[in-house]
Amino acid sequence: MTAPLEGMKVVTLAVNVPGPAAAARLREFGADVVKVEPPGGDPLAASTPAWHEAMASGQKIVGLDLKDDGGRSELFSLLEEADLLLTSNRPASLARLGLSPEELREKYPRMSYVAIVGYPAPRENEPGHDLTYLADYGLLTPPDLPRTLLADLAGAERAASAALGLLLARERGFGAGYTEVPLSEAAEAFAAPLRHGITRPGELLGGGFPGYGVYRTSDGWVAVAALEAHFLEKLLSEFGLEKADKEEMERIFAEHPASWWEKWAGERDLPVAAII
Repeated sequence: MTAPLEGMKVVTLAVNVPGPAAAARLREFGADVVKVEPPGGDPLAASTPAWHEAMASGQKIVGLDLKDDGGRSELFSLLEEADLLLTSNRPASLARLGLSPEELREKYPRMSYVAIVGYPAPRENEPGHDLTYLADYGLLTPPDLPRTLLADLAGAERAASAALGLLLARERGFGAGYTEVPLSEAAEAFAAPLRHGITRPGELLGGGFPGYGVYRTSDGWVAVAALEAHFLEKLLSEFGLEKADKEEMERIFAEHPASWWEKWAGERDLPVAAII
């Protein structure tokens, strides 16, 4: 099958995580992606080079100093053929470089534009990062730090979806468009299970249902997701239990190692996984 974005050209100025992850998704859809990096390179390349390389795979990387007239001139040449621009800088910083949506729309009427920002207007120029967005919506458990960059990666998927929507609208004759994708809104959307209560402590998916939780084994932990009735009934039958009793299940799981339980569950088509 032909990739849906084959023949489309994307220019991205975005560094760190959300923008590169979104650009990588657009590359997977078949777009030709040119990544413009500052003179010092993408900070992610210094902290996590393997991830930077993976996300930039298949893209053309160009180093430009956009504070320099020559660098901006080269960027403008790239934008002449671009179908989409992707950024993750604060809008005020881009405006100082002559890259506001209004200026770009006038110069490049065919080009759509997705701007990843921290917060929605009128807070689009406020500072923030994944950690602060998660803090805003109760998605942190102090003092532990999250094991993934939830807002960044959720925002990247939203940015890729927004890009697809803009490109589709243009192809349908509605013209090029501009949209901002706030990472804080991505965090808010992913906090919906907590906000609606289903994952709060003691609720159905927050430890209140014995068939859905984590259990200590003789050498680690397992995750048990016997949420549907047929899974729970089978698990209890295998355990010789008449009802889901958390204390009894804790005692049983403690008898063997996590890998043993994972193998045992696989043989019985039960959703149990060792926690790595």
